[in-house]
Amino acid sequence: MVARLPTSSLFRASLARPSGSTTGKLLSRAGARSYQISAKPSEEKGKSSPLYKYKFLKEPATVGIVGCPFSGGQKRAGVDLAPNKLIEAGLVDQLSSLGWNVHYESQQSYIDIPYNPIPTSSPSAPSKTEGTVETQQDRGEVVQRLPDPDIGLMKKPRLVSAVNEKVAKQVGEIAEKGWLPLTLGGDHSLAMGTVAGTKSKYPDACLIWVDAHADINTPLTTESGNLHGCPVSFLLGLEGCDVAPFNEWLSPCLKPEEIVYIGLRDIDDGEKKILRENGIKAYTMHHVDKYGIGKVVEMALDYVNPNREKPVHLSFDVDALDPTVAPSTGTPVRGGLTFREGHYITEALAETGCLVSVDIMRIS
Repeated sequence: MVARLPTSSLFRASLARPSGSTTGKLLSRAGARSYQISAKPSEEKGKSSPLYKYKFLKEPATVGIVGCPFSGGQKRAGVDLAPNKLIEAGLVDQLSSLGWNVHYESQQSYIDIPYNPIPTSSPSAPSKTEGTVETQQDRGEVVQRLPDPDIGLMKKPRLVSAVNEKVAKQVGEIAEKGWLPLTLGGDHSLAMGTVAGTKSKYPDACLIWVDAHADINTPLTTESGNLHGCPVSFLLGLEGCDVAPFNEWLSPCLKPEEIVYIGLRDIDDGEKKILRENGIKAYTMHHVDKYGIGKVVEMALDYVNPNREKPVHLSFDVDALDPTVAPSTGTPVRGGLTFREGHYITEALAETGCLVSVDIMRIS
């Protein structure tokens, strides 16, 4: 039951190393370390198959984990550490105990992106003569092979685009196998890649976006220039999003009627205008308080997937949860979902049997 990921598997992850039928391999690559881990379910570990049948996935049910240690869509470091920390905390074993086959390979390929600033202490870092060296408050001394100046208001556009292009390819490849891609972020700019990858396999997939924020600013309306606030606009192809380098690989793949929000409570004025003009359905925390989470999830599914026959991509930003539940996020907003409300969303979506892709974003 991978739908329990945002709560029981992520927030309760133990510090135990993978065990049981889990196998791992350590690879060396240009001085860097790369991990491959796989696990199979068994009765001894818990369940031999998931609780629910998934309509669009091949059997045996398999999760392909995409760990993307990326924080370039915004200024704060920390979210880039989450994927490996979650794996170290025993996530692979926890998933296999829920009846899933699990495959994970750490992604050293992101280090190859020339716009990526890498700590000089890292064995993967280029020499200081190969790029520009600077000192960052959160990361210390870093070296970056190629500059990445602003394009208009957008900050780090080349880095964000290059990482998302790789993510889209990897998610698409996992989906093509009939597996469920589980992307561990990383900031929410990564949804450009995850949703594009899902849509390459399931063009009619709908998107459930659980978040405190709408992330639908455009390169023309963003106040900060940080692209973690813009992924939905790029997926929709809104005005100002047909811009290099994103348009070199990303085409609009999402329609306004294919997305629904749950948990919003911190929306920019420009985003409110975009939501209204495009007729995008959004259930805020006001709706959760008024109707209860069960009714809100039912209404959300009825809107984007009334017959429960379309694939569902769940993009879950942990800042949708109240900071008292999930303080480990860089963008906390008071008045969010409770532990049980967040858990219920994932349970209800799993129950449909329609899940084909899951993002867990913004753990810091």
